[in-house]
Amino acid sequence: MNTPIYDRRTALKLGAAGLMTLAMPYSPLAHAAEEGLDLTKAHRSGVNRFPRMVQEHLVTRVREIERKAVARRMGLSSKADAEAYIKEVQGKIQQCFGPWPERTPLNAKITGGFERDTYKVEHIIFESRPGFLVTANLYIPTNRKGPLPGVIGTCGHTRNGKAGYQEFAQGLVRQGYVVFIYDPIGQGERLQYIDEKLDSKIGVGVMEHIHAGNQQFLVGENIASWHAWDGIRALDYLMTRPEVDKNHLGVTGNSGGGTMTTWLAGVEPRWTMLAPSCFVSSFRRNLENEEAQDTEQCPPMALALGLDHVDFLLVSAPDHLIVLSKEKDFFDIRGAEESYAQLQHIYGLLGVPEKVGMFAGPTTHGYSQENREAMYRWFNAITNVSKTSTEPELTIEEDATMNCARQGQVAQLKSKTVFDFTKEKATALASARKTITDLPQLQTTIKAVLRLPETLPDTAPEFRVMKTVRGSGYPKKYHSRYAVETDPGIQAIVYRLADSDQPSRPTRTDAPAILYVSQISSDYELSHEPLIKEVMAAQPDAVVYTCDVRGIGESRPDVARNDSFLNAYGGDYMHAIFGIMLDEPYTGRKTLDILHTLQFLKAYGHQEVHLVGRGWGAIPATFASVLSPMVTQVTLKAAPTSFTDIAQTEYYNWPLHTLPYRILEYMDLMDCYAALERKNLKMVQALT
Repeated sequence: MNTPIYDRRTALKLGAAGLMTLAMPYSPLAHAAEEGLDLTKAHRSGVNRFPRMVQEHLVTRVREIERKAVARRMGLSSKADAEAYIKEVQGKIQQCFGPWPERTPLNAKITGGFERDTYKVEHIIFESRPGFLVTANLYIPTNRKGPLPGVIGTCGHTRNGKAGYQEFAQGLVRQGYVVFIYDPIGQGERLQYIDEKLDSKIGVGVMEHIHAGNQQFLVGENIASWHAWDGIRALDYLMTRPEVDKNHLGVTGNSGGGTMTTWLAGVEPRWTMLAPSCFVSSFRRNLENEEAQDTEQCPPMALALGLDHVDFLLVSAPDHLIVLSKEKDFFDIRGAEESYAQLQHIYGLLGVPEKVGMFAGPTTHGYSQENREAMYRWFNAITNVSKTSTEPELTIEEDATMNCARQGQVAQLKSKTVFDFTKEKATALASARKTITDLPQLQTTIKAVLRLPETLPDTAPEFRVMKTVRGSGYPKKYHSRYAVETDPGIQAIVYRLADSDQPSRPTRTDAPAILYVSQISSDYELSHEPLIKEVMAAQPDAVVYTCDVRGIGESRPDVARNDSFLNAYGGDYMHAIFGIMLDEPYTGRKTLDILHTLQFLKAYGHQEVHLVGRGWGAIPATFASVLSPMVTQVTLKAAPTSFTDIAQTEYYNWPLHTLPYRILEYMDLMDCYAALERKNLKMVQALT
């Protein structure tokens, strides 16, 4: 019953039909198609010499962060050390998840329910935020006198949410626990993007999480925090019930519910027992294994702060904790074992080694019976509520029986959506934010938001001379290719067009240059994008270059399943979300690639550059144009009108790598466009 119906693996099967290709009126892909550009073909075209480049760069970074963090944890040598470390981690977690919203009235209502042989279920709807409805089932034993231990149940990525995890809820209530299990955002009765048939327009679970969560980053919100806040408010409600023993409060869940159990361990101090299932591993293992995670599974700045799964669990110490894993799970059990070893060390320093445990079931991903019974044993040893941990026979109810809303969706009750809040905050930020008219201030703001260095090295970047490809339909007969080093292990791929063969370094010249920043692939766009020929015709004396920034064109990733680049849950998304955890926006690193490429052009005599950017490439091209004095003219095609417009558009079509975290707290693209008017900015077919 708890097998995910719409999980990460279903999402990966969508390929180019996923989130980025929704049929919106104006989108980079749809707009390109109108011009005869097939960006699905574009990303597959030409050579792909560096498919592992970004992946291995990130693996190297994350390995080093993990190495230092593990050494720090295992180097703790006293109870005082352990307590100081836990306090430090609490502050770091708050940086990732806070600030929390106001604790507003829950306005909880019992909308129905039913009774079975030894327990009853109440259907509860409460507000975790004003107007934001949460649907939940409260399981109460009827054959025992209270107060009884209470458990919050968190759900994995089932389409039917709480109805898909009845097994552990029934198992617990039949043993004497009060269980409160709630629907996550985008699942069960809480779909956020509803159609006339009360189904999701974009896909239940993973796809809704990513679509809502990516957009939230623009306004400085974090959907991991939103999911966790629902869990905190669920606990608030559970504690109002007289049936519940406030001295015994547990939380458990599997997969995405294991994620939430882990995060709730780190942000909520009221638990006395915790059992995350089929999630705990490490960020490094997930990255190395190319296991993409939803936005709520990737807290902003976590890696930059040196945090890992184990840290969120450590914060619950010295409470009782069991890590539940599976031998055949796609969440790497080695990471779980490594986390457990660190937990054992610190619990030992605290003098309570018996309060942490681990169980690994022999089967595949899921909250199967052996893992559920391990959880029952752990909780029962703490509460003494039951002498047996063998799961009794269960009868799974129909989904409709578990529904709290009359038609099975809170949208019919006029619940606010995540998007409603995002739009409101984007509007408020736009009203409060002052336009940045001072160029040095704008440049400083861009560098701060994108985490760019204050200055670049004075020396020209190293580069490799690459073998040419047989480009068909290029505007000039000959071309050269260069791999320009921009970060350790990272190269921007630069094409130089010429009328004669130039197999080695560029010819030094003080002629003006045109630098075209591709959206998907220089190789494809050189033969299909009419804008390139147009700017060449307007500047016949200019030397023409193109640039594939990291993760584009010849370095498009082949990770997170084959051919998943255009998928909302593919390799491009995975690298962008790790950038957010590293506190290094992917757009910022792409901007850095352009800035180093401009240095490369300067080293060969070019002093003035006409920077041209298309679609996704137009965004880093915009930032680079503001920052670089070499850029004297700017043309942007299919660029966003503003980040505010994206944040206020429910069905936007921009991938995560184009959406810098928290940017609307400080600035918008309109500030850049205004500054670039002095550089003869030309906007072609801007998009919302």
